[in-house]
Amino acid sequence: DWSPVCGDQMALYNEVRGEFARFGAQLLGISVDGVWCHAAFARDRKLHFPLLADFEPKGEVARKYGVYRAGDGICERALFVLDGDGTIRWPYVSPIGVNPGADGILDALEKLGAGKEKR
Repeated sequence: DWSPVCGDQMALYNEVRGEFARFGAQLLGISVDGVWCHAAFARDRKLHFPLLADFEPKGEVARKYGVYRAGDGICERALFVLDGDGTIRWPYVSPIGVNPGADGILDALEKLGAGKEKR
């Protein structure tokens, strides 16, 4: 939670959460940090979206998505856009030290929404 990149990334998503909501999307953050760490981080950063703890067993969710770094005990800086059925519609793994921003997520949500309109 407390790395500079994580802080900047979560602050950005907090700022643009209204854009996510415009697409009917729910924003969730998840990492292998514990619930108390997340609570302190969210309070400090004034985040207005849930942070989930993939803590016990450590990295279980990240493993299912193929983004757990077992040797380091951390997960990749990965983004996923899922549809209403839980199907991954857009995956992205950023270099660990790079803030991936929000543009890719917003583009994926726009394409997902456009696909619904065609039905």
